[in-house]
Amino acid sequence: MENTSHQKTMGIVARFFPVGKRKYQKNKKKFSCRHLRKFHQSIGLCDIIEAFDLIRFTYEGESMSAFVRFDRVKKVYHMGEVEIEALRDATFSVEKGELCVIVGPSGAGKTTLLNILGGMDTLSEGRVFLGEEEISAYSARQLTAYRRHDIGFVFQFYNLVPNLTALENVELAAQICREPLNAAEVLRSVGLEDRLSNFPAQLSGGEQQRVAIARALAKNPKLLLCDEPTGALDYSTGKAILKLLQIMSRREGMTVVIITHNSALTAMADRVIQVKNGTVTSVECNDRPIPVEEIEW
Repeated sequence: MENTSHQKTMGIVARFFPVGKRKYQKNKKKFSCRHLRKFHQSIGLCDIIEAFDLIRFTYEGESMSAFVRFDRVKKVYHMGEVEIEALRDATFSVEKGELCVIVGPSGAGKTTLLNILGGMDTLSEGRVFLGEEEISAYSARQLTAYRRHDIGFVFQFYNLVPNLTALENVELAAQICREPLNAAEVLRSVGLEDRLSNFPAQLSGGEQQRVAIARALAKNPKLLLCDEPTGALDYSTGKAILKLLQIMSRREGMTVVIITHNSALTAMADRVIQVKNGTVTSVECNDRPIPVEEIEW
């Protein structure tokens, strides 16, 4: 039995890396969650994991291809003489085009992770990469350009400009990016076709949150960061918003990171990152993410 298992493992290694380290460099992208899905259905996920561990051991020191990388990130807040360690040794990666859910209880460090990745906060130790760029080494001016052009934010609070209409709020964000989407069309896609001319005070909390989501999507960002995006929405509208985020990832290839305390949402993700007490406790690939409409909570 052990010999058969070993032969299967080595067969997987040979299939992906038949000519050694040079082939490894060309093919390492195939180890993203999405590429492995179809492959594992015929030979088993456990066998792939075993082969993957063998390859990582063989080529120790080679970094895997990833769009987002956190490398031993630490964040300490100083309040007078008191030090509060919000993150410690946080390490994980996200592939380009994946929908990633970061889940954990309140105070676990999820929002701190998101703020560092979005360039709104700096780290104390470690490194953070987006693609080949080390954003943790950016200057304040570089971080401003990074937030403006590359990142779409959906905050836990709406942060709408009160004296602008829903359409104008979305257009305002679209005016500062390189290749924005049509503001009116994005608002229609989140169910606000009849609210384009309304001011935030004339909208319900759920409608304001949908404007905030449309504002982020209209930037057509490389990376969409969502902090409890459905927290102010009713059940049906929340599902519609999550479905929209899933579609943006699947059809448009947008990398989406959602933080939440709702563990039910992990079923829709390609990658699930568990955070507890400021530490990343697990990173798991979901080989069979399900459509949002099939999730109940």
